[in-house]
Amino acid sequence: MRSPRPTHLLAALFTAVPALLAFPGCTKTVEAPAAARLTIVQGHLQSAAAGTLLPTAVVLRVLGTDGAPIGKIPVSFNVLAGGGSVDPGTVVSDANGEVKARWTLGPSSQVQTMTGTAPGVDPVVLSATGIVPGDLLIAQGNNQTAKAGAALTVQIVLRVTGGSNVAIPGQTVAFSISSGGGSISPQSAVTNALGEVSVKWTLGPQTGLQMATASAGMLGPISIAAVAN
Repeated sequence: MRSPRPTHLLAALFTAVPALLAFPGCTKTVEAPAAARLTIVQGHLQSAAAGTLLPTAVVLRVLGTDGAPIGKIPVSFNVLAGGGSVDPGTVVSDANGEVKARWTLGPSSQVQTMTGTAPGVDPVVLSATGIVPGDLLIAQGNNQTAKAGAALTVQIVLRVTGGSNVAIPGQTVAFSISSGGGSISPQSAVTNALGEVSVKWTLGPQTGLQMATASAGMLGPISIAAVAN
């Protein structure tokens, strides 16, 4: 009897390899890591004027079951308290496992919170402090002197601030004449990024002390004085 040729032995061996690999216990399936945890990278515990954009973007990171950052996981942001908004509302994590969003605080609350959530993991909660209006101040223009019926040389500038002297933008300040006649233009204005409004005061025809008042929501009224000669 002839011995099997080497080529026939090799063919039989390669034919048997798939069967051996398919045999239970001969193969090992490696599962891809799944999302296991959300962590806060930055943006927690900030403070800004209520109703404004926080200075630092919120960044979260998705970690997998192996502890490494994991991409392509959708993360959603939702405001819990204080109003406001987050943009964008949902972000897919990048190759570093990170998502980024900008948080605009609600207009009237000091306590502001939001959550970040991803499928199958515990949410994270972020907090911020909204600084609300606390003071209405005269920045310039008080106690000027001008001719009766003439406009004051320096415009009246008022400033709205909150805690720690933080400027409060977006606040309406209203003016009115209390004595002496004359006019203020405009009669109301909205504070700019510095928390300030500027108006022009034209004195009335009477000589002597003339008075105006200003208020901003619950702040004031405060008095502004000028002398006509």
